[in-house]
Amino acid sequence: MAFDLALLLVIGTLATGLIWAVDALIFAPKRLADSGSTPQPMAKADKKHGEPVIVEYARSFFPVLLIVLILRSFLFEPFRIPSGSMMPTLLVGDFILVNKFSYGIRLPVINTKVIDVGQPNRGDVAVFKYPRQPEIDYIKRVVGLPGDRISYSGKRLWVNGELIPVEKIGLYIPPGADRADPNTLELKEDLLSVKYHILISANRGASEGSFVVPEGHYFMMGDNRDNSNDSRFWGFVPEELLVGKAVMIWLNWDWSGSQFNWRRIGQFIH
Repeated sequence: MAFDLALLLVIGTLATGLIWAVDALIFAPKRLADSGSTPQPMAKADKKHGEPVIVEYARSFFPVLLIVLILRSFLFEPFRIPSGSMMPTLLVGDFILVNKFSYGIRLPVINTKVIDVGQPNRGDVAVFKYPRQPEIDYIKRVVGLPGDRISYSGKRLWVNGELIPVEKIGLYIPPGADRADPNTLELKEDLLSVKYHILISANRGASEGSFVVPEGHYFMMGDNRDNSNDSRFWGFVPEELLVGKAVMIWLNWDWSGSQFNWRRIGQFIH
């Protein structure tokens, strides 16, 4: 079973809040009466009146869990990039912040939208639930909106019959390397006025095809075009599986190489 932090936060917040509230309303007044003390506000209850340890912990952890739950569920959620499918935009080990309200405010755990704030735009870097395994989070770039006709052939992208222009940057220099990769070309793609860099591998084939994006769905592609498991392979992303828009890198730490890249801290994601 996948580790579900949102579910644990909800359960923890409800449990600690319930314990604190029940004790404050029922048991604390009785303890105070038995001790002969004047009743005090809930926030001032302390151990000298025989407060159980579980209540003390609940009172301490409830506000912390509640704040974390609100921030993570409705404002910003941190994610770590585990693969190179979004290189060169995002590197392995990047820790990013995802804006949770960009595509609508959703209830935690059940992911039901309660307030419609906005919709994805072409070129957004979006986090979503992998359609084949919704417990897994994916991150890709939105290249197709509902109703779009998307084609990918000869390692070039077409949107609604328009060939998306690219500008050659040169051979790609991987992070930490002192020379360029002779098999990887870096390009700047202009997706209808949204510009970003992509990678093309000379020694790898590309998955090609034409697709019509259904209503309520989106077509996602990785910037590392020949090394990305995306909509070309498994189809479209339903709107209800969207998590949020990636907005900023707040840390980079590559566990495999134990490397810290401070230059990436604070970079906005485009």
